[in-house]
Amino acid sequence: MDSVIFIVVLGAIVAGFVQGLSGFAFGLTAMSFWVWVLDPKLAAALAVFGALTGQIIAAVTMRRGFNISRLAPFLFGGLVGIPLGVAVLPALDIELFKAILGGFLVLWCPLMLAAKSMPRIKVGGKVADCLIGGIGGIMGGIGGFTGTVPTLWCTLRGFDKDEQRSIIQNFNLAALVVTMGIYIAKNIVTVEMVPMFAIVAPAMLVPTLLGGRMYLGISEVAFKKLVLSLLICSGVALLASSVPQLIQRI
Repeated sequence: MDSVIFIVVLGAIVAGFVQGLSGFAFGLTAMSFWVWVLDPKLAAALAVFGALTGQIIAAVTMRRGFNISRLAPFLFGGLVGIPLGVAVLPALDIELFKAILGGFLVLWCPLMLAAKSMPRIKVGGKVADCLIGGIGGIMGGIGGFTGTVPTLWCTLRGFDKDEQRSIIQNFNLAALVVTMGIYIAKNIVTVEMVPMFAIVAPAMLVPTLLGGRMYLGISEVAFKKLVLSLLICSGVALLASSVPQLIQRI
């Protein structure tokens, strides 16, 4: 097997399992593999496609904790933010963006993980949820990172695992549908990318289902620790891929 194809398949398998288990993080997980071997625009398109495929699978197989009043502010903000993310993508310094995001995750999430009790944010209400959804939408437009900030926010809000997963799952699904539509309309997704899509989709199918099955058996505390641990790993991966590139510019 060609080495590039192998890395693409491996990234899809690992990211599919992670998304099935946690409800998010396909893009961050997959990009930690793909940024080494793929053009950034192709990697971003594949990340959006893979995340969308995983959320469609989850929408069919995982329907716990749905609450439209909780979800609506995130959706509204996300749908406003996505076009902004797509608009800035061509001009964005992607390596600097990844370094900033990775640094934040690596510094903040371990503090939450080490805390004896999770801090809970009770202020802001639906307006704050909408703003967080907007940030998630912008990051989704940039490269499929839709669920990172909303997931961290839901953890800080203290939502139970089913409600948190339902919010992130449905938010991601709606946001990624719009993002993929915009990518296609702006020719960010091209016909030449279709063979790679055809490789990613079957590679992630079974791992996504296995991850979803494992989710059903974990506790609230274990789920929150899992989410924070995944965010830390994502941050480390982002720093590992971006910092060397930034150092070379000096």
